Amino acid sequence: MRITKEDLNRRWLVTTLLAAAVFAVLATNDLQLRALSGFGSADLQGFSRAGQYRAAAFVWGQSGYGLRAGFALGLDYLLMPLYALSFFFSGILAREAFAPRPGRLRRILTLLAAVPIAGALLDAVENGMELSLLLGQPSDAGAAVVHAVSSAKWVAVYVGVLLLAGAIVARVAERQQKRQKRNAGTNA
Repeated sequence: MRITKEDLNRRWLVTTLLAAAVFAVLATNDLQLRALSGFGSADLQGFSRAGQYRAAAFVWGQSGYGLRAGFALGLDYLLMPLYALSFFFSGILAREAFAPRPGRLRRILTLLAAVPIAGALLDAVENGMELSLLLGQPSDAGAAVVHAVSSAKWVAVYVGVLLLAGAIVARVAERQQKRQKRNAGTNA
């Protein structure tokens, strides 16, 4: 299946804007949760011991903010495919701009475009395990596994952010070239 460049650009823009909007809602909710209870759902990603999960579960349960924390974990599942697609499309745009011909760089950029998809899958595993640790009997071993999965996810997210930056640079350069061509055509 082939996709036109216009379709790719449109899909990239839509998924990027939707991911940014969902991220903004998630971040706002998480900042409020942290201000109200002392723990945010994003804090779970840094936990490496069972006692930390117990403390968050206790505080959220006693203060009544468990629903807000659950909302944040659930909303993250909406964010995952959006950022994965945004970063994937970013990788394809960057590949087409910086490696238009077959070669090593093109293969590398193609592989890097898939990394955020793996990151979103790791994010889903991470959230499920965090929820399991919050609702069940957390163990230090389980917390360590979640922490390792979270670290791997963040590597994939950083790759995605770099791809997004590459796509933005490519789009800006493309627009400047079009503008220069238009100006050259009107001056001739």
